[in-house]
Amino acid sequence: MITVPQAAIDLAKRFEGFHRVPKNDPGRAYPYVCPAGYWTIGYGHLCDPKHPPITMEEGDTYLARDLIVALEATLRYCPVLATEPEGRLAAIVDFTFNLGAGRLQTSTLRRRINHRDWVGAAAELRRWIYGGGKVLPGLVLRREAELRIFLRN
Repeated sequence: MITVPQAAIDLAKRFEGFHRVPKNDPGRAYPYVCPAGYWTIGYGHLCDPKHPPITMEEGDTYLARDLIVALEATLRYCPVLATEPEGRLAAIVDFTFNLGAGRLQTSTLRRRINHRDWVGAAAELRRWIYGGGKVLPGLVLRREAELRIFLRN
């Protein structure tokens, strides 16, 4: 059985961060609207705006579950990644966690991966830098970090 690569966990934690909002309750995270306009909590877990505050431990639990869902979707849509270097899988699991399985499912990125066109897949990955119709600097940095892992052999 394939498990979530540590590199995917590290990417998600690095780029999502554990948002402690408001700052006057530093031990817990409250729901907030992410740059793409979705209500999230902890490490980018989608939630209802009325979700109760969570601890970092609860955030880790949500993240673990969310990454398992992303891993399963990634392998369903890009089965070739099961036999490729772990970095490729980690990068696309993070991509799927960040943008959702539906985006991977309908993407040219998916087709390039399943044809093992790694150069073409890398070019496609670089295109996914928009949130709310705008280029988001955080997504530019995240895609570049994913690419570094994706292109390692």
